[in-house]
Amino acid sequence: MAGLFNRKSRKSKLQFVDLDGQSLKEGDTVMSLRYDLGECRIVQTGQGMAYESLASGQQISYAKMIDAATGYQKVRKLS
Repeated sequence: MAGLFNRKSRKSKLQFVDLDGQSLKEGDTVMSLRYDLGECRIVQTGQGMAYESLASGQQISYAKMIDAATGYQKVRKLS
């Protein structure tokens, strides 16, 4: 019974990268693949990172953009 209740350390699968695996940071411009945001800028808010649409100004939390299968963000980084 020893070890039955030991906690295993799990590393988070979530990363702040786009669908192509490119690292994302505040100030980057991306193309959103959800919520019809179009081109967005990554901004820091009181609740954490968010995507702000350049066209409408609408903000969406980074957590809503996570792809469940890969853990990557549903965006593509623009050069």
